[in-house]
Amino acid sequence: MNAPERGMLAMAAGCEAPRTAAVASGVDAMVDENRFRDVMSHLVTGVALVTSRLDGSVHGLTVNAVSSVSLNPPLVLVCLDRSGNSHDPVIASGSFAVSVLASDQEEMAHRFARGTHRERFAGVEFRDSSSGSPVLPDALAWLDCAIRAVHPAGDHSIVVGEVLGCGAGEGDPLVFFRSEYGR
Repeated sequence: MNAPERGMLAMAAGCEAPRTAAVASGVDAMVDENRFRDVMSHLVTGVALVTSRLDGSVHGLTVNAVSSVSLNPPLVLVCLDRSGNSHDPVIASGSFAVSVLASDQEEMAHRFARGTHRERFAGVEFRDSSSGSPVLPDALAWLDCAIRAVHPAGDHSIVVGEVLGCGAGEGDPLVFFRSEYGR
């Protein structure tokens, strides 16, 4: 199927026509930020905490952009907002942990999405991973990672980590869909 046929098919299905190569290359890259956010909110994602330890201080944030990259070696990526107060400490630490949240841990997602590092970690029990990064003990799953690469990508950094250790429990995941948490 050629590009015009794909465009006609998309319009017949009620979608906007796909952007051309010229548009994708930046000639007309005027996608409205709110529209883009709304469209992407239709993708169901898991919810996780990314945490690290730097010079004795713990840092962490809520993320929904986590993905496996490779099985050999085992690699994952997380996307961190470059303007967030956890971005620089997580990268400078050289390692991070991912705690995948269970369906009953929505409060943790909210807590780590706002507030200071001290407020985020106040009264929360964590265990240290082998890299020293904090892991939520009752997380649905966890990964302990050493940072292998950082790639700038717009207003975020794509952080690639080599998995040093991991584990999983039983239960249902906390998910994010249409800008709301759910099960």
